[in-house]
Amino acid sequence: MTFKESLKKYRLQLFLVLPLFVGMYFTIVPQMVMDWYNDENYSHGFLVPIIAGYFLWQRWSDLKNRLVKPDWMGLVVIVCGVVQLLVAWLSTEYFTMRSSLIILLAGMTLFWFGREVLKGMALPIGYLFFMVPIPYIIYDMAAFPLKLFVTKVSVVFMKMVGVVVLREGNIIMFPSTTLEVADACSGIRSLISLLAIAVAYSFLMKTSNVRHWTIIFSAIPIAVATNALRVIVTGILAQWWGAKAAEGFFHEFAGMAVFVLAMAMLVLFGELLRRIGGPSHE
Repeated sequence: MTFKESLKKYRLQLFLVLPLFVGMYFTIVPQMVMDWYNDENYSHGFLVPIIAGYFLWQRWSDLKNRLVKPDWMGLVVIVCGVVQLLVAWLSTEYFTMRSSLIILLAGMTLFWFGREVLKGMALPIGYLFFMVPIPYIIYDMAAFPLKLFVTKVSVVFMKMVGVVVLREGNIIMFPSTTLEVADACSGIRSLISLLAIAVAYSFLMKTSNVRHWTIIFSAIPIAVATNALRVIVTGILAQWWGAKAAEGFFHEFAGMAVFVLAMAMLVLFGELLRRIGGPSHE
């Protein structure tokens, strides 16, 4: 029996599972959506389910004809997902609680349809992890060293072009003003969203695994470099116009401009990689 035939045969059972899912995540998912809305670090979360759905649609012509071989190991994964949800709910640990939804989806796919179908759905299901905000302890562990690195690189460059500046940690001191390189300027905000975009972009290219990972990992230096450029430009302007150059409209505009530049660099790098390496399909 194919996957398409199995969906028709067991549509009632699948439909009955939906209320159970809604009940389990009735408060968890809406709270996550509010995080997307309130926290600019995760505003890309609104796009993640849409992109995952597109990946599923893109693979449907192959997926619908895959043979269904239910695997009892899926039941083990389902139990692990339920235990993960329960433990996370008791300890109020949001990342584990929210990501349990994805574990359950994978387990149910394996249990009902088997490994071949799960393999075909691995990208759409796995991509959903990008919609789950990471724990702030991990966020801070990444943001702090990035913030110091961006500050150091920016100050070195400004000194090279003749700007009078001193650095103390993530504080940049000019003769007339002082600027603090905050988390938003460290590159971590751009990096989280850019990684999600890089994964989507690389798989849309339908290229080799090596090029997939090359494009994905390129998001890291691109995010850091573009945010360093933001700090440099802000610092040079602050020398002439004071701290107001790093506040208000300019600060918001610079953030958007930097992210657009990062996306453009990512696309250009992917196109360059494709042209240099020539066509390569998995």
